[in-house]
Amino acid sequence: MTWLIIIVASVLAALVQGLTGFGSVIIMMIFFPAIFPISRAAGIAGTIMFTSVLTLTLRYHHYFKLKRVLPPFIVYAAVATWSVHLSNVLDTRVLRLMLGALLVVLSLYFIFSKSAGRAKYPWYIALLFMVISGFFNGLFGIGGPLMALYFLSLSDSMGDYLGNIQGFFLIDAFYITSVRVANGILGTIDIPYIIVGMIAAIFGTIIATHLSERWDLQTIKPWIYAFIGLSGIYYLFF
Repeated sequence: MTWLIIIVASVLAALVQGLTGFGSVIIMMIFFPAIFPISRAAGIAGTIMFTSVLTLTLRYHHYFKLKRVLPPFIVYAAVATWSVHLSNVLDTRVLRLMLGALLVVLSLYFIFSKSAGRAKYPWYIALLFMVISGFFNGLFGIGGPLMALYFLSLSDSMGDYLGNIQGFFLIDAFYITSVRVANGILGTIDIPYIIVGMIAAIFGTIIATHLSERWDLQTIKPWIYAFIGLSGIYYLFF
């Protein structure tokens, strides 16, 4: 049963990641806490998606802009490095409720406001997105929704959006996985689960790639906003 959960969750996660640019770990964290402790589940989920994120980054590499990705990553990673130690200290249930409420409100705003998402965010809003995303990435391995909004606001095409957000998550995968290994959250016992999940994720990425070729950024934006809202509902009730 464990292997089936890993395979199904990884395929679904890669499909969502390839279509919306984020959300893979959210999908896997619906399933993985049933078979792993939460911190280990987050680590395994994040590492499994490495192959999917790498594939998408290579596919859209000509859109990647290091100057766009590196500054937010530095803030994001600094906060994640600190918060990765806090899962045993903080009341994570309350934090999940707060994040869920925030994501639902943002989702509704972007879905129903005609002017939303058409301009860059002020620097302090962008910085807040980075801090919140890094904080929850360290705790749960989930930092994508607000970073999706950040990169979406800077993008003018599907390739531009996916190239930069996947490049961001690729750097993050290297970094936060190293932090988790160094802190003993991940070990050699997890390698078989990660390898099987990676293989399954490749199939989900292939399906997503074929589908995304038919859609432009304006088509996918409402789906991204809707998935952000669904992510928030998940945090609120599960």
